[in-house]
Amino acid sequence: MAEAPFEPMLIAFCCNWCSYTGADLAGTSRLSYPPNVRIIRVMCSGMVHPNLVMDALTHGADGVVICGCHPGDCHYLEGNLRAEKRKEAIDLMLGDFGLEPERFRLAWVSAAEGARFAEVMREMTEAVRALGPSPYRGQAGPGGAGGGDAAGREAAPGPGRDFAGRRLFRDARTYADAAEAARARTEYEQAGFEVQELAEGDGIRLFTRRAAGGPAPGGSVT
Repeated sequence: MAEAPFEPMLIAFCCNWCSYTGADLAGTSRLSYPPNVRIIRVMCSGMVHPNLVMDALTHGADGVVICGCHPGDCHYLEGNLRAEKRKEAIDLMLGDFGLEPERFRLAWVSAAEGARFAEVMREMTEAVRALGPSPYRGQAGPGGAGGGDAAGREAAPGPGRDFAGRRLFRDARTYADAAEAARARTEYEQAGFEVQELAEGDGIRLFTRRAAGGPAPGGSVT
């Protein structure tokens, strides 16, 4: 019996004010897009921490899309710009985990762009289908049983890379000022993350990991 063709599973984090409404418009306009997409509504694209993207990609999702308002149209003024900055961190983390950059996409979709939403979902589904399944499919992720990178190796421990036996994620920024780094660390911890600092040539880099049983991260962390 022939094996069924691979169908990717995608997660789409959609801004409540624009992209989620755009997705709704696509539905009411009867614009078709693949059923592979699981939509998660968030208040702002800027509240989607890179940890959430990587957790999705290492726990069953084959691709992740963040959809936000167009620059200048954010309900919270600069949330989408924060998402754009975090994309830099996500791109680095994809390489750390041995994942192709095409497995993540940041797209701007307004409330009136139902057709664009459907187009983005079709393009992302086709791109990920061409890549094949995520190497983390069926595994508990890089910090759990069956973890390791795409080649089956365990993540090498080291400063900022291992915390209580679990892989850490990069923050999107390097803090030149110690006081600023301390404030950011406090915000992360209050938002439910474990934090480790690593001194670098140009300042302090923060590495984070979602604390077990911690509260859901808010949108105030840069």
